[in-house]
Amino acid sequence: MSPVAAVEKARSYRGYLYIACSAVLWGMSASLGRAAFTGRLLPSSGISRIDPLILSQARTTFSFLVVLLGLLITRGPARLRMPWPDLGRAVALGLAGVAASNYFYYLAIQRTNVATAIIIQYTAPIWVLLYMVLRKLERATLPKMIAVALAIFGIAFVIGVFGQGQLRLDSAGVGAALVAAFSFSYYNIFGHSILGRYDRWTVLLFTTLAASVFWIFLNSPWKIAAAHYTGAVWGFLFLFSLLSVLLPFAFYFAGLQYLSPTKAIVVSCLEPVFTILIAAAALHESVRPLQAVGMLMVLSAIMVVQRPVDSDKTQLIEPVD
Repeated sequence: MSPVAAVEKARSYRGYLYIACSAVLWGMSASLGRAAFTGRLLPSSGISRIDPLILSQARTTFSFLVVLLGLLITRGPARLRMPWPDLGRAVALGLAGVAASNYFYYLAIQRTNVATAIIIQYTAPIWVLLYMVLRKLERATLPKMIAVALAIFGIAFVIGVFGQGQLRLDSAGVGAALVAAFSFSYYNIFGHSILGRYDRWTVLLFTTLAASVFWIFLNSPWKIAAAHYTGAVWGFLFLFSLLSVLLPFAFYFAGLQYLSPTKAIVVSCLEPVFTILIAAAALHESVRPLQAVGMLMVLSAIMVVQRPVDSDKTQLIEPVD
């Protein structure tokens, strides 16, 4: 192997490591959210009282404040501007993408379990593929259609449609997970153009701003103050925002320096695997045989549909998780 090839290979391995780290962090945040909902995380400090709405609101608001402070320091206020048409698109992404996906994803974790929520959420690339095919932006190849069928049957196995009824099926939780998947799909489809004109941190700033303002109207600061959260709860919420948004995205963007977007997205599909394994180890959530088969089917489908095809007119981007 030539020295140049060896250097390129080492850079690729470094990129894979960064993306894998982001997947681990997102998996850990999902398990932490589940622990907060079920009262397994420092219940004496009041963390068991946290519901998905508060967790989503805090996650978004703290992330916005940290990103805003960082960009003000590194770029200055003059560079944090966006024309009105693009600002409107960013606001729509913040509401239908960030706010909706965050809330419904954690609601799904609360009502079902981490495994069901993460697997259904990660069918978003399947729905994006179907949209692109219907709009004739991608070809409906046989491997892609097989992947869609695999995903649909995999979801059925995961949520317990087949089997002896041993897996608890909560219709509201499954519905919330599907809404979260559709929100990710929306972000992928309609966020592609704006992310082509602005760097991701600028888009993240304005989308989290829109989501934060939305949460203020939906759940006013006075209601939050009336809940009398302890200092431990606020500390957890702040650290959770770093763990679930800022740090994993820092790793993900670092990985993009060494990998193509397509390769990075494929590697990021490790997130459901890490999420389920962490939940099983830390929260003792069981993974039944049929559920494991369904997970493998869905992950296989995602890997197939995200393979680059020369005839495709566009590439997907990573959703804000």
